[in-house]
Formats: sequence, structure tokens, C-alpha cells
Amino acid sequence: MSVVLACDLGGTSFRAALYDAQGQVWAEHALPSPTDGAGAAGGQAEIDADEWWAILISLADALAAQAPARFAEIRGIAICGVTRTQILLDDAGQPLRPALTWRDTRAAPDIEALLARLPQDHPELPQVNAFHPMARLDWLRRHEPTVLAQACCVLEPKDYLNFRLTGVRASDPVSMARLHAAAAPLRPSLLAAAGLAAGLLPPLLSPTDAVGTVSAGLPGALAQLAGVPVFCCANDTWAAVAGLGALRAGHAYNISGTTEVFGVIADVPHGQSAPRAAGLMTVDWGDGLHQIGGPGQNGADTMAWLLSVVQGAGSDQQSLAARVEALLAAPRDPQPVLFLPYLQGERVPYWDADLRGAFVGLNRRHGAGDLAWAVLEGVAFLNRLVLERGEAALGAAVTEIRFGGGAAANAAWCQVKADICGRPVSVGTAREPGALGAAVVAWTGLGHFPSLAAAQESVVREARRYLPDPARQRHYGALYQQYRATEAALAPVSKALVGMSK
Repeated sequence: MSVVLACDLGGTSFRAALYDAQGQVWAEHALPSPTDGAGAAGGQAEIDADEWWAILISLADALAAQAPARFAEIRGIAICGVTRTQILLDDAGQPLRPALTWRDTRAAPDIEALLARLPQDHPELPQVNAFHPMARLDWLRRHEPTVLAQACCVLEPKDYLNFRLTGVRASDPVSMARLHAAAAPLRPSLLAAAGLAAGLLPPLLSPTDAVGTVSAGLPGALAQLAGVPVFCCANDTWAAVAGLGALRAGHAYNISGTTEVFGVIADVPHGQSAPRAAGLMTVDWGDGLHQIGGPGQNGADTMAWLLSVVQGAGSDQQSLAARVEALLAAPRDPQPVLFLPYLQGERVPYWDADLRGAFVGLNRRHGAGDLAWAVLEGVAFLNRLVLERGEAALGAAVTEIRFGGGAAANAAWCQVKADICGRPVSVGTAREPGALGAAVVAWTGLGHFPSLAAAQESVVREARRYLPDPARQRHYGALYQQYRATEAALAPVSKALVGMSK
């Protein structure tokens, strides 16, 4: 039976699996992703790109040992991965420095100076902030000019792995959306105005296009895959949305893992302008579909942080889930607690590296269980804010929210999201929607499905559905107003506190 090798390079783990054309997993393996040191003084967050390559080699070896017959039947490869992460290559294809990850905030202190140098009428200007890839490149221009001068190409992590597999440098318009927009020649481009070379961008392919085929002579089990096509794919959000079956107009998606990603999907007829919303990213996701939303800094990882504070470190992911369940089972005080989840600043919808988290309304009766519920609710309140802006841009309510990622396994969090957002929440059968989405790409690229829409219809299945509870909706509607007021009141305090540490 033919299978494809689908990989999902995440912030916490790097997973690989063998999928058949019906979406069944025949073998899978995961390893921890390398850490980027985020949270260090100065905002540095970096990873040696070759650490990802070494993990991919190990994953292939593990799958070949686990299911040798199936491994020999691999017909295509697709890798999705974390985005907003820049790997600079020299002419020989060697990384010039560690990758700047999505959590690197060193561009923040100079973002105002960068904005002042850019054309004020450029359509990409509102998207430029400390997390924008151009801001990172500008930081390199000022602090590591020799490195930038030697760079001939900038790639995302999955693009670098595709390059190591095939020897071909390429990316896709979804992963490179912001840098591609900044390079648009609109008299002048933002890159040119910032003193950066547009030639740093690699050729852009559709996610279902083949980058090339696996080179001969690769290490370990990868050597068995010589000649197998490698498909471009896209970032982990796009792939997970496909794996959730939400890459269709009128749906919302929510992926909650190390970070939180939320958005709505719009069908934009050819020649019409795509809808936009304040603080949200509008990105062309192909086939006339645009997503309106984007990544946050703070997702299910906020709960892991809370557990580490109140209980200490856990031994594994299973114990983490059990510990969350135990906290949520504790009696709750009738007075709510609010939680602002901005432990690492925030991207969508605020794009402010200086926002900080807070518990508000604590009394002596509150315990760890109350704090855990407040964390669930705080992240869901942020989801609601993004949903409100996205639906306003669409001009219509979405039919449902397709929910995936580690937090989707928690029934309480699913119900809280349904109650706070006021929309049905659907959880699929796939434990790893990103990897399933990569498999969908590979099978579509191989021609097994006529389109990504047809592939989603065929392989994505619903496991559970959570409907909003009217009584809890009313309660959360009132609490949401207090959440918004707390955000506004504490934002200046956050900035002042961050300023005291600089």
C-alpha cells in the first residue's frame, strides 16, 4: 500500500508519520524540537537550523525501523513547519548564523525608526512591526551587517529541510506572505526603502507543487527515498487548517499549542480586494481563499506555565493533561478571576512585544483551580476578540470553529471556547492536524485528489462537537466586557514595567 511521509515541525515537537490516501496513520514518531532560548534578556530567540535537519534524519530512521515495508512504499513527502523564522544561506547553501525564530523580539526597540524610513502609502506598512520578517532583517543590517552582506537567500524552517532533501531553494506564497508583500515593487518596495535586497527571496511555488526529488546519498533511512518527490507545502498553521478541514470559506479555525492561532476563511472572487481587519493578517491562501487572523504568542503553553508555577515541573505530556484535569475539578469560587494571557507580548491582534500578563480580581478564597479556569477563559476571550474582528471583515458569522492542537483534547477548554465565542466548536479525529494537512498536500500533489477541497472532504472526520450553552454565554458576555476594560487599563502599566527592565 502506498503512503506519504508527512512531517510537522512545531515549536514543541517535530512529528513525522506515514499516511495512506484515506488519512490512516501507519507509523508515526515524534521528537522534541530544539529550544530557542526565548525569554532571555534582550529578546533573543535562535535555533541552529541543522538541529532540525538532524531531527528529520532521526525521525526517518525511526519510521523505517518501525514500519520497514510501509517506509519502502513512500510515494511523496511534505513538511509543514513553524513560520516567521528566518534562516539565511550563503552562496554554498550554508546557514550563516542561527535561525531567528518567531519569538525573537530584538527588533522591537528600533521599530519606530524603521517605520519612519518606509513609504507611508505602501499597503504592507500597517503589517510592519517587531515580528515582521523585514524588521528582523533590518536588525541584522544594523547589528550583523557582514552576515547580511553574505546572504543570498532567506528560507523558513520547512524550506530549509526541503532544500536539504532536494538541493532546491524555494518557498510558498503563504509562508513568505509578509516578505513577499514587502518586496512588491511599488515605487519603491519596502525592502528597498529599508536598504534590503529583494533578491533574498527564493522562488515561490504553490504548496502542492513539487520542489524537486530527494537527492541520492542522504544519511540513514533517507537514502532509501532517493527520487521521491518533495512537495513545497506551507507553514504549520495553513497545513493544520487543511488537516482540520477548515480550509473552506465561512469556517473559522483555532490551533492551540505552544502558541495560539485563530482566523476566519473568506472566499474572494478574482479581481476583488480581500477583506481586512485591524490587527489581523489577511493572507492569500490560494484557490481564491484568504485567511483573516493569524498567530498569537500565548496559547495552551500558558497552562503549562501555570502548572510550573503552582505545582512544579511535570514528567511528561500525559501527566500535564492529568494535572490540568485535576485543577479544573477543584471547587470554584463564585467570584470570577480574569487572566490576561500576554506572558510573551502579543502578535495578533495587538503586535506589541511589551504587553504582559496579569491575574485580576484575586481574593483569599481563590485557589489554583480558579487560576486554571481563568487561563482557559483568558485565551478564549482573546479568541473572541479575533473572531469579532474577522467576522466584521467578512460581513457574516462563521458556521463553526474547527479546533485542533494539544488544547483540543481538553473537553473543558473546547466548551469554554464555544460558550465565549458563541459558535459551535468542532474537533476532528486527527490527533495531529498539521501532519494530516501535510499528507493532504502530498496526496493532492501526487494527483490522487483533484483539489485540496476534495482531499479535505475525503480524509477529515469530526470526532466531537461542542455547542454554546445560552446561560454560560450570557455570563461570559458580561465577563468579556470586564476583560476588555482590564486590557485597556493595564496596557500602559505593562509598558512601564517592561521599560524598567531595559
